[in-house]
Amino acid sequence: MENSSPSTSRKRQRAGETDLETESDLSDDQLISIEENFNFSDTLVALRMMRAHFPRIEKVSVQPFILRSQLYSSVKDRTQVDRELESLRREGVLRTFKLSTGQDDHAIMFLDDYLSQIERVSKRLEAQKQEGLSVFEWFKEHVIHSKLDPSIGHEELGIP
Repeated sequence: MENSSPSTSRKRQRAGETDLETESDLSDDQLISIEENFNFSDTLVALRMMRAHFPRIEKVSVQPFILRSQLYSSVKDRTQVDRELESLRREGVLRTFKLSTGQDDHAIMFLDDYLSQIERVSKRLEAQKQEGLSVFEWFKEHVIHSKLDPSIGHEELGIP
């Protein structure tokens, strides 16, 4: 048997295989472009993980929400979190809500969860024969996509 070390031996190429060196002839610019297209948001990943772990309780119909302080404890760079939250908010992926707890914290909800929450409340009130359900439709049509700030004042809604 021939004595060959792994560093000097070469495997035979199979038919249809290309040499790894010729396949990786991409320029640095092309590699950077590919990396930019696959740039994942740490903030979005953390939000999705927290959303998946939100407790589901049968008789409580609260959609998942995450506190900004929870997110800060999961992602190292707070500035990055703030930038990515702002971007996701402007893209209509999520909503932020100012909490009236006396602390400077915000709740974060994915927009689809928020719309689902509004729909559940609307259906529950409709089943109870409550009046004023048109306010939910008006809110969805005129407020949700145009007023992106965490809190909305009466004057912004046109209410005296």
